[in-house]
Amino acid sequence: MCAEAEAAPGCAQGPAMALAFCGDEGNSTAYNVDHGVLNNGCFVDALNVVPHVFLLFITFPILFIGWGSQSSKVHIHHSTWLHFPGHNLRWILTFILLFVLVCEIAEGIVSDGVSESRHLHLYMPAGMAFLAAITSVVYYHNIETSNFPKLLIALLFYWTLAFITKTIKFVKFCDNGVGFSQLRFCLTGLLVVLYGMLLAVEINVIRVRRYVFFKTPKEVKPPEDLQDLGVRFLQPFVNLLSKGTYWWMNTFIKTAHKKPIDLKTIGKLPIAMRALTNYILLNEAFEAQKNKRSSSPQGSRSIWRALCCAFGRPLLLSSTFRILADLLGFAGPLCISGIVHNVGKGNNTIRPQIKILGVFFISSQEFLSNAYVLAVLLFFALLLQRTFLQASYYVAIETGINLRGAIQTKIYNKIMQLSTSNMSMGEMTAGQICNLVAIDTNQLMWFFFLCPNLWAMPVQIIVGVLLLYYLLGISALIGAAVIIVLAPVQYFVATKLSQAQRSTLEYSNERLKKTNEMLRGIKLLKLYAWEHIFHSSVEETRQKEMTSLKSFALYTSISIFMNAAIPIAAVLITFVVHAHLTRKADFSPSVAFASLSLFHILVSPLFLLSSVVRSTVKALVSVQKLSEFLSSEEIGEEHDKSSELRSADNHSKYQAVPLKVVNRKRPAREDWNNYSSHMRRPINITEADDFCVKITNGFFTWTPEGPPALSNIDIRIPQGQLTMIVGQVGCGKSSLLLAILGEMQKISGNISWSSCTSDSETGEDFSPEKESPVDTEFRKRGAVAYASQKPWLLNATVEENITFESSFNKQRYKAVIDACSLQPDIDILPHGDQTQIGERGINLSGGQRQRISVARALYQQTNVVFLDDPFSALDIHLSDHLMQEGILKMLREDKRTIVLVTHKLQYLPHADWIIAMKDGNIQREGTLKDIQKSETELFEHWKTLMNRQDQELEKETTIEENPVLERTNLRRTMYSREALLKDDEEDEEDVTESDDDDNLSSVLHQRAKMPWRACGKYLSAAGILLLPLLLLSQLLKHTVMVAIDYCLALWTEHVISLKIEPETKNCSHCMEFDHSQYSKIFSVLCCLGIVLCLVTSIAVEWTGLKVTKKLHSSLLNKIILAPMRFFETTPLGSILNRFSADCNTIDQHIPATLECLSRSTLLCVSALAVISYVTPMFLIALVPLAIMCYFIQKYFRVASRDLQQLDDSTQLPLLSHFSETVEGLTTIRAFRYEAKFRQKLLEYTDSNNIASLFLTAANRWLEVRMEYIGACVVLIAAVTSITSCLYNKITSGLVGLGLTYALMVSNYLNWMVRNLADMEIQLGAVKRINGLLKTEAENYEGLLSSSQIPQNWPDRGEIQIQNLSVRYDSNLKPVLKHVNAHISPGQKIGICGRTGSGKSSFSLAFFRMVDTFEGRIIIDGIDIAKLPLQTLRSRLSIILQDPILFSGTIRFNLDPEKKCTDSMLWEALEIAQLKHVVKALPGGLDAIVTEGGENFSQGQRQLFCLARAFVRKTSIFIMDEATASIDMATENILQKVVMTAFADRTVVTIAHRVHTILNSDLVIVMKRGVILEYDKPEVLLEQEDSVFASFVQADK
Repeated sequence: MCAEAEAAPGCAQGPAMALAFCGDEGNSTAYNVDHGVLNNGCFVDALNVVPHVFLLFITFPILFIGWGSQSSKVHIHHSTWLHFPGHNLRWILTFILLFVLVCEIAEGIVSDGVSESRHLHLYMPAGMAFLAAITSVVYYHNIETSNFPKLLIALLFYWTLAFITKTIKFVKFCDNGVGFSQLRFCLTGLLVVLYGMLLAVEINVIRVRRYVFFKTPKEVKPPEDLQDLGVRFLQPFVNLLSKGTYWWMNTFIKTAHKKPIDLKTIGKLPIAMRALTNYILLNEAFEAQKNKRSSSPQGSRSIWRALCCAFGRPLLLSSTFRILADLLGFAGPLCISGIVHNVGKGNNTIRPQIKILGVFFISSQEFLSNAYVLAVLLFFALLLQRTFLQASYYVAIETGINLRGAIQTKIYNKIMQLSTSNMSMGEMTAGQICNLVAIDTNQLMWFFFLCPNLWAMPVQIIVGVLLLYYLLGISALIGAAVIIVLAPVQYFVATKLSQAQRSTLEYSNERLKKTNEMLRGIKLLKLYAWEHIFHSSVEETRQKEMTSLKSFALYTSISIFMNAAIPIAAVLITFVVHAHLTRKADFSPSVAFASLSLFHILVSPLFLLSSVVRSTVKALVSVQKLSEFLSSEEIGEEHDKSSELRSADNHSKYQAVPLKVVNRKRPAREDWNNYSSHMRRPINITEADDFCVKITNGFFTWTPEGPPALSNIDIRIPQGQLTMIVGQVGCGKSSLLLAILGEMQKISGNISWSSCTSDSETGEDFSPEKESPVDTEFRKRGAVAYASQKPWLLNATVEENITFESSFNKQRYKAVIDACSLQPDIDILPHGDQTQIGERGINLSGGQRQRISVARALYQQTNVVFLDDPFSALDIHLSDHLMQEGILKMLREDKRTIVLVTHKLQYLPHADWIIAMKDGNIQREGTLKDIQKSETELFEHWKTLMNRQDQELEKETTIEENPVLERTNLRRTMYSREALLKDDEEDEEDVTESDDDDNLSSVLHQRAKMPWRACGKYLSAAGILLLPLLLLSQLLKHTVMVAIDYCLALWTEHVISLKIEPETKNCSHCMEFDHSQYSKIFSVLCCLGIVLCLVTSIAVEWTGLKVTKKLHSSLLNKIILAPMRFFETTPLGSILNRFSADCNTIDQHIPATLECLSRSTLLCVSALAVISYVTPMFLIALVPLAIMCYFIQKYFRVASRDLQQLDDSTQLPLLSHFSETVEGLTTIRAFRYEAKFRQKLLEYTDSNNIASLFLTAANRWLEVRMEYIGACVVLIAAVTSITSCLYNKITSGLVGLGLTYALMVSNYLNWMVRNLADMEIQLGAVKRINGLLKTEAENYEGLLSSSQIPQNWPDRGEIQIQNLSVRYDSNLKPVLKHVNAHISPGQKIGICGRTGSGKSSFSLAFFRMVDTFEGRIIIDGIDIAKLPLQTLRSRLSIILQDPILFSGTIRFNLDPEKKCTDSMLWEALEIAQLKHVVKALPGGLDAIVTEGGENFSQGQRQLFCLARAFVRKTSIFIMDEATASIDMATENILQKVVMTAFADRTVVTIAHRVHTILNSDLVIVMKRGVILEYDKPEVLLEQEDSVFASFVQADK
């Protein structure tokens, strides 16, 4: 027999020993059947093989041949329909069975190693049983998914036979006195129980479903989800194995590699996870809480209770999984301890003396003292632990996502019923509500993710400390104390971190505001040569931001340092104390390495602690906010109470109070508070139906306590006629409309609607909340098409905004577009009426928004139309057209009831009924004739106003081009708005530019590639000094870490060898000497490790800071010096995104990810290196594992990136749906569209949730696979090192070292891949910024030096243009061709021509803003091409068509270079007719200008621009269509100013309205880039065929 036969059962037993089933000992009792066949152990074992063989023979043909044509397969999309009862129980029992069988095989092999011969019957039947068990579950799975239950009969027979044979064996053991002390007896007993339970499960299936032995089997239908082809999220429907390993995700992740994932690919949510389902759950819980505590109001406590009630069960499940996983985690250190201990003793299994039935039996203790057995057990423990851990994460996250969907729906339903006054009175802003949705629901979701940690962490810490105490005694407590004492410090650092992050955010918002302003006014900055001023302003804010980023980086590095250093410190203190304090202590490798692993386990919950505590605090705050929101006023709640309080008799006291006028002129943003969907007073159906709405004795208020805003309202609105409501600003016209719509709180009175308005065009309400009878009464008001005063648009296409969820009718649509004169506007939109408008789309002007809003009201087929001041933003022509074509033709001729609020009194004659209001009262109602008779004074007053408005009409006919201007402006802003939409595609731009399909493969290849170049760019930006420091410190740190553990291995090994040496030496003396020497080396290494931890953490953050500083400043420099063409072709939003999102990623996220990635990668590498050093054999097994790892991460990264982007992109529509609902609440409720909008919300929520769920599942998919690979690494490392050790190649200390590191691999593998995926997404930011850094700058240098240019050039203002040709870009056609002109000093030149004739390009050529490729411009004898750009632009002045003002003071806007005195500024303001305006402002010249100059009118802004040009006092002055947006009066002022104040200067005017240049000295008429006519205006006017003359004719 070879040396270690027990341990290495594989070794050959010499030629005489052939293998035999019952062993072949000569005197074998194995073949003895004297006491009857059943008393022969070998025969009983042979009998046990029979059922397994039976099953394998029967099922294999069926499995391989397939089911043939007889399958009664139900046609469902997925083969995952699990419908047999006891399904999960069967899987769990099968897993337990497999585990017990593995133990039985191991027990057989180990006990057989004791006897001289090989007894196959000890482990072969167990091996067959193992195969049969696997076959049974595969067979069962196939029967179940293909729904062919009759075949279950085979399994029924198998379980019966297996149960009987095992029972016989068990009975025989009992007869022969085998007891619990023998392991085989226990295993057999367990198997009897398991087979019995599986048999019971099988019988139950047949009993319930009546498949076999019954004539009529029970029909079962698959669940709805599985019949739906759209449901692709199968986690709830697959079997346990697939659930635990996310096997169903394989196909999904493979297809992701082939083609990008989009919303179509991920399909729909299963019903149980939809927002509506979860909302109903949550709502029931809320209702239950309300009923319980009907007395007390709804506080945050009852919300917590409701949440726990609705979502508590899955959380309990998650916590159970988590605690199980944590407890299984302790198997690692214990198994390491056992393995090292056993290997140290040579793995001798004590030879058992018990021999019964001819074979040896062993006890469980002897079984567990075999190192190989422990290695296999460790492998299983790891597999289970990782599966439980991932299951816990998944369940917690899924619950969090479901909860978020439910709360968002709950908030939305509340919004739909919010009372308008909350908002108008400022109790709640749209911003707060959006924060509630965007931030607070996510905080709660995160809390639910982290929730299981709250109970699992204490368990983990207590068990860990107890085990350490058991291993090391008192010194363990000292080490644990170090960790626990430092936990509060970590919490402190974490709070500091969040503070630093907040201040960084404030500064970056300020910087973004400045950058945004700079980019919006970039043309002006370049023309005035002011780039440097704004550049330094942005840089200054960036400096402040960098300061707070520095503190952010500092705290981050402290946090990273503590995470790495605490375990080292704890280990150091524990071991040194242990070695020196307790002389007799056991300090063997088994103790040392088990303790080391325990410390690694203990540290992780303590790090999590700070984030869990923070998350809990945030969740508490969020629930508080939520409870405040949910308990805010609802529409119509008040009215029941108020009617009791104030009965009819005390109205008089309201009439006595002088009414405080509540100005409802404020934009409808506040109206949205008004919004109610239900609950009004029961309606009296009245006698005559000649009216549509009637209010009797109505008192209405915005706030329940406040005075009524409308009082004594007695009106009726006639059916099918045009009613106009007039009155001065703030008299309550809009409020009256809202009161009729039920948006105001009614103190008393009655609103009755005639029955014919209650057409049910409304969508029915899906809200599952209980509806009161009042509700159903009030419902009788039908839908009202309502256009609010402040137009409200959806984030949708123009067409969707107009049709507004109604069906599309082409004829009607065309008529509406025409009535609102929208066609010209639609024509210039980039995609016509399919262009996205609203928040995320194109910016429209006020007039366009107003007309779309009115078009929506006209398009609807409702009987009643309310228009609130639809003409306010329109000019006279548009108003007239709308009145005639829209209101009179389309609505009145249709006999629709129209209520029109207006200030345009000239339309009063069209009205059938007029309501005049004053100070919240009705002044008069009646027809125009009635009022003329009874209220002559009022009528006269109206008449004078009507005349005035008619004169306006005549005056404005000359300004007819106004809308055209609006459109050209629009065309200019067009670029900037498509930015956000293009942004996502940008990453792929370099790839997808190719136009044919062959490139798909290269595109996919690109998607799978890591952006190494961007990574190189990022690191190289760190500079020559930092990069080596970064790399060296990381490498050094990990080398020292390995050295610490290696030192520990040697130290403990030495101790053991001393103990084993003969007692003759004075052992204690040797040990003391040893300890001091080793502990010194150990301490030095540990301290060095701690120092290096600090260095690396600081180096990473420092690198991050340096890179972010460098990238931002070079980006800013590049952008501000880029040519104008760049800004015209690049969307503004896209440039802004580089400064906002991408800079933020580089500032805060990349350094942390980089640190994490480098740490986990180096840990994995060092661990694999140590294992390979300990057992070189391991390298062979490493190759296939590494290949698997590579493919898993490659597939995962692609899918993960797509899902991450989907998750982000589905969030935007959801949030904007909330904000647009809040803004347009009154409109939605007037239209009775609550149900449609709720439906939309559910769709958005579900699409966001499904993306989040798939992302979670993908992460779990990766982690499970990586963890399993990690477990394989541990198994292989254990087996190879045990074998090496037993053949005396290595010491037991090194075995411990290898195993401790192998355990680490499994922890860090998935971190590595996850960080790699994150890094890849984040490096996209670097890549995009680098793309912008390649922009060519304008050439600012000139041929002439500053000394060669006269100080006061140009002093005369003579301009010679010689053969000038200009284009916008070298690859575009010229816009000016061979232009020649000569302008004498002080001349006034007018340039005119149609749009696109090259007028503006002419003015830009003076500033070299366009590419002059031929000819030259000479000003005062100097060719401008030779001048430095800065000089040229700072010596000329221009007023642009769009007035641009910057936020800051008036002084800053006039003279940012701070060159002028106050008197010069006042003089300029006086010339521009603004002195009195500015004087009246608080602060005078230092008065504040808001962003974009919003606090001044368009005309005033243009005058400020004029003053700004005048301040520059240059001798050449260019006006580019500068009067286009000014009314006639102001324009006349401007013309005068130009003639007087600029008398001695050369003025070039590019005219929008030709009459402005009639007084010029010369006129240039241009067409398509060439000069058509060039002469004095009077000369040109005399020539009848001149183009100029025709222009002037047209302009009259």
